[in-house]
Amino acid sequence: EVPLVESGGGTVQAGGSLRLSCAAPGYVFDGRAIGWFRAAPGKAREVVSCISVSDGNTWYPDSLKGRFTISRDDAKATVFLQMNNLKPEDTGVYYCASAPAPCARVRLPWGQGVDYWGKGTLVTVSS
Repeated sequence: EVPLVESGGGTVQAGGSLRLSCAAPGYVFDGRAIGWFRAAPGKAREVVSCISVSDGNTWYPDSLKGRFTISRDDAKATVFLQMNNLKPEDTGVYYCASAPAPCARVRLPWGQGVDYWGKGTLVTVSS
């Protein structure tokens, strides 16, 4: 069983926006760190954002600051990833993941700190 369910992927032109959602049951949401990873063709999987559910602290790689925004809705146990000014290099499968807080666990190499994954949602950005 895959407890995390992503949605919101699709095809968009460069410069456009998408909002991804990740719905989670309480045991993989409450008090944990929720991250978004992406797997681009020919590239290693990378963390693109993380949020600590308990205190709202967020993390982004420097390359994505200002374009990606992560947020959460505690009542719905859902995490969102707002992606603006999308570029062709943002193309990939985006995965939602849950790890024990804080976000440093999500950021461990190769996702080794994550213990729950979603199935992913495909984002395609055309030039």
